[in-house]
Amino acid sequence: MFPFVAPVRDLRFVLEELLEYRSLDLPGFEEASPDLVEAVLEEAARLAGEVWAPLNASGDRQGCVRREDGGVTLPDGFAEAYQAYAEGGWNGIGVSQALGGQGLPEVVASSVQEMLHGANMALGLCPMLTAGAIEALAHHGSDALKATYLPKLVEGSWTGTMNLTEPQAGSDLSKVRTRAVPCPDEEGDHYRLFGQKIFITWGEHDASENIIHLVLARKPDAPEGNKGISLFLVPKYLVKSDGSLGERNDVTCASIEHKLGIHGSPTCTLSFGENDGAIGYLVGEEGRGLNHMFTMMNEARHKVGIQGIGVAERACQHAFAYALDRVQGRARGAEATISEHLDVRRMLLSMRARTDALRALALYCAAQLDVARHAADAAERDAAQARVDVLIPVVKAFSTDQAVEIASLGVQVHGGMGFIEETGAAQLLRDARIAPIYEGTNGIQALDLAGRKLSRDSGAALAELIDEVEATAGELRASAELAALGESLAAGAADLRAAMALVLEASRDPQHGADAVQAYATPFLSLAGHVLCAWQMGRAALKARAAQEGGNSEPFYRAKLAAADFALRQWLPVGRANRSVIEAGMQSLADYQVTLS
Repeated sequence: MFPFVAPVRDLRFVLEELLEYRSLDLPGFEEASPDLVEAVLEEAARLAGEVWAPLNASGDRQGCVRREDGGVTLPDGFAEAYQAYAEGGWNGIGVSQALGGQGLPEVVASSVQEMLHGANMALGLCPMLTAGAIEALAHHGSDALKATYLPKLVEGSWTGTMNLTEPQAGSDLSKVRTRAVPCPDEEGDHYRLFGQKIFITWGEHDASENIIHLVLARKPDAPEGNKGISLFLVPKYLVKSDGSLGERNDVTCASIEHKLGIHGSPTCTLSFGENDGAIGYLVGEEGRGLNHMFTMMNEARHKVGIQGIGVAERACQHAFAYALDRVQGRARGAEATISEHLDVRRMLLSMRARTDALRALALYCAAQLDVARHAADAAERDAAQARVDVLIPVVKAFSTDQAVEIASLGVQVHGGMGFIEETGAAQLLRDARIAPIYEGTNGIQALDLAGRKLSRDSGAALAELIDEVEATAGELRASAELAALGESLAAGAADLRAAMALVLEASRDPQHGADAVQAYATPFLSLAGHVLCAWQMGRAALKARAAQEGGNSEPFYRAKLAAADFALRQWLPVGRANRSVIEAGMQSLADYQVTLS
């Protein structure tokens, strides 16, 4: 596998030129500066490239092993690489200083996350879930729970997990059966949990001193359905009053999954209460567990999108390096590397344009998160949050779907060698394939966008985004060199606005509205993803052209213009076809009978 080089230059382009470091102007970030951010990016790139990335292939080959004592042995070097991350203070980079973190903007933390996932997706899952646990506990935990658990989670000496899924309860969490039994006769305000959770990422390992499980369960007298579910904190090791670790809690790793990819990440079946019950503590209000867990889920969904972009970036680098090295065929009368062949260039440019577009949109979403959390004006915070709510399902679903396609193109660039494990291209495709599935399958993300997010404000938040897309199209049209890009972007914006109106109208049908949303959700999200990503590349083209007109001849800007041209004139038209899919209606789906014959 070719060495991974974190894309610092492109990250800086997005932060400096597209986002203009506006997050640094928000209250709470007074001590941050562009120079500090650049230093953080450079140091994170060193950690990603020198410490994490070299373990990616070996971790895939070696995998994880469950021991007889129920513990899990990670691939060689993983524990040490995680400890280097934690000791460097990276776990708290986006956590407020009040909670012991570094207090940098979310857009910077997301940039660091992308580098780490590009370096080693399997290892990057551990701190990604811990960040979600920190977010959920900070918002909903009692003062006592925060005091006991947040400092160690923030510093990274303890890690966090998210325990939702059970054998009978996947996407439908109303069927959760794990029980949380009150213990009024025992000292301390705790419960004892009994049940089994599956697909628990980094549910058992020895890279940290303790593992803090956030678990959905229901009290014995709780009502059926979602309203009976509460959220509990269950530590691997109980914590004494002085903060030191006590005895092992009654939670064990029953097995680990053997997966298509991310072999270095232990995916566990956890058993709670094989003996006296796993001691757990209520987080937030009884019966509001799903609400509280979604604080963690939204954090995780944005980061899964970032994760997909990281793998896409590595697939790009891998394919470009191979194409520049592999001599095959002739071009212009001489032997040539495959990078000289236009069909290979088509694949490479497609990979690069998509990855750049996805990155820009995901970091734009992160910048809106900063505004939603830190802006002084309440109306500004609310507007940013509404925009974030629309963007997160797009960032999660569209980025991860595209990452699979980008990694698959990477295999194709390698030709037959791409199908051989030793080249490393296949691992990236295998690893990327899980991202459209977990943290809510991409179909669920599409339903969230086309259903809940559109209906709650009749599409107002998305309409405002489309207004901005149209404004960028107008700027492009005003430039003689970029006018064709503006025409394409304007057409895409018109398609998205029309499709939104169709989905909203169909959803209001009292008899078939719910079915219509299900039928149209995935093509609608794909259309939104194509248009919003093309919007970001249109903005990138304007910045790159302005730099050139200012006398900057850096090849980076030529490459950015080429990627933007491809994204708007060759990739966006493919996505625009989703409008026709929606206009075709849902009858064929409604009439189709699923049979085995």
